[in-house]
Amino acid sequence: MNAPAGRAHPWLPRATCDAGCVRIGDAASSRPLLVVLRVTLRLMLALLLAPGVALLAVPLPGRTRVQRVYCRMVLRCFGIRITVTGSPIRNLRGVLVVSPHMSWLDVFAIGSVLPGSFVARADMFTGPATGIVARILKIIPIERSSLRRLPAVVDIVARRLSGGQTVVCFPEGTTWCGRDGGAFYPAMFQAAIDASRPVQPLRLTYHHADGSVSTVPAFVGDETLVESIRRLLTVRRTLARVHVESLQLPGTDRRALARRCQSVVGVRAARPAGHLLVAS
Repeated sequence: MNAPAGRAHPWLPRATCDAGCVRIGDAASSRPLLVVLRVTLRLMLALLLAPGVALLAVPLPGRTRVQRVYCRMVLRCFGIRITVTGSPIRNLRGVLVVSPHMSWLDVFAIGSVLPGSFVARADMFTGPATGIVARILKIIPIERSSLRRLPAVVDIVARRLSGGQTVVCFPEGTTWCGRDGGAFYPAMFQAAIDASRPVQPLRLTYHHADGSVSTVPAFVGDETLVESIRRLLTVRRTLARVHVESLQLPGTDRRALARRCQSVVGVRAARPAGHLLVAS
């Protein structure tokens, strides 16, 4: 999501997408009773999952597999079904996973396929409940408004990759609606180069039941998390598709690596709404 009004910085990535990009259309139920029933069932499922959150926050054997299953169950709470296509997922250690970015749901969609650590906005994980989620997903917090802290984050990612951990980041730097996308900026790719570890690009997309592109999960503009959740609960079903692209060797040029990965996932970057010095 873009920086709140009044706190924007000239180097922050900013998408041209806003609430006007989001369309529910025929995906929303026209019967209020069905919506109430759907919301009730999903909330009941969420309550049943709640004890597992505390369990996942504790280091346990097989935690990666449990994380994958739990992420899929969270998606089910919001009526999201996930499919995986493309290249086989290799059992590699220390891989940087990159993907286009549309929603806060992305971490659960990717976590259900390739569990690991996630580079995410620090201000999204400040409360008690979200703090537990941050521990589950092994969040590496990034202060988007502080350019001078970026090298330290890149160093943390490189060390985790060198230690054999999978790390997931979203190189667009902000969320887009899913119809338009942003450029893959090269800063985080430096971590793969420093650690001499490969990059696994994923193409993540959301669709309606008829296969058309869905913008319902998009978390853009000044929308709040509550508003996003409310919209998702009114929709019958959303399909999340993860297409595993070919593994990319790091090389020595982060800009070339970023362009390669962007080309592989097929993101056609829209014109940015502002400068992005953080990309250098």
